[in-house]
Amino acid sequence: MRKITMVQYGCGKMSAYTMRYAEEKGIKIIGAFDINPDIIGQDISQIIGDCKKRNVKIQDAKEFEKFLQTHEVDVAVITTTSIFAENFPAYEICAKNGVNAISTCEEAFYAQNSNPKLAKKLDKLAKESGCTICGSGYQDVFWGNLISVLAGATHKITKIKGKSSYNVEDYGISLARVHGAGLTLKEFEKEVASNDNISDEERKKLINAGKFSPSYMWNVNGWLCSKFGLHVTGQTQKCIPQIAKRDIKSSTLGMTIKKGDCTGMSAVVTTTTREGIVIESECIGKVYDKDEFDCNDWTIEGEPSTRVVIERPSTVELTCATVINRITELLCAEPGYTTTDKMCENFYKAQNLDKYIELVDCDCGGDCDGHCH
Repeated sequence: MRKITMVQYGCGKMSAYTMRYAEEKGIKIIGAFDINPDIIGQDISQIIGDCKKRNVKIQDAKEFEKFLQTHEVDVAVITTTSIFAENFPAYEICAKNGVNAISTCEEAFYAQNSNPKLAKKLDKLAKESGCTICGSGYQDVFWGNLISVLAGATHKITKIKGKSSYNVEDYGISLARVHGAGLTLKEFEKEVASNDNISDEERKKLINAGKFSPSYMWNVNGWLCSKFGLHVTGQTQKCIPQIAKRDIKSSTLGMTIKKGDCTGMSAVVTTTTREGIVIESECIGKVYDKDEFDCNDWTIEGEPSTRVVIERPSTVELTCATVINRITELLCAEPGYTTTDKMCENFYKAQNLDKYIELVDCDCGGDCDGHCH
């Protein structure tokens, strides 16, 4: 059985973990790509941060498609931005060339409810070439499957309420900017909050046109409803600025956020369903002050009610480990843009990933639960 071959697309902060974790699970990295001229030409060891030279140099992203066409690649790991449309060119290249791809893009977790046009296009392309594209990461476990498992121990659910916070400093400048970090309150209202001060009809038009800007929980609520077989009757989103109580330095933004300006935002998404279950989820992404830390807090209200609180999760590492562990399910899933609510729960792989999947002649049709042999 040969090793799984992988290319890394996006060689920023997250890739240092995804590449190391992949290698330590027996995956062979054969290519890496980025748009940053400062790192193009570097050996990936300089990103991973060790002295073991891999003889795999970071190439310009313009060479991505040509590389896929001339090399045998099993999976592309994409760690770039949080917006589905911004990642779509890379997804499209993978889909057209029959290369499976998994992304940390938060919207890709369930883009069907925020950008259905591009989701359908990607699904069609991937099915035609026989590959699978999906989004995964921290939300896959801590906002998705963790809640699904808890729900399995519940007789009746009336409401699901969740809140999660993370430091945008850990994820790079693109994510920090999406959250409005560094903006004045006036700028935040104009550039971020105003996008949600619209009617349901206006929001539907934006979604259908592929111009809607979802918070992370927008897609999580859609994923949960799909997982539970719930029928959505309404969904709203509100973005609230997080305000600096004192001057805070941001290494990612390369600036000092002044007292009274925005360190980021809280986004609250409320979903109503035909079954009567309400899902209210909130994510808080901001530049942390010195006494702040990550937290994941979810409550299932019903019979019985259950609350789980996880303080100080290693969000970056958990995101990257989830993505790498998901590769076995990705390679066995049905072709198309197949979100992880259609896959089995992510599980720990104690051995190299090639031990869990047969890369040749896997004809299970996606029913192997990641255990093809």
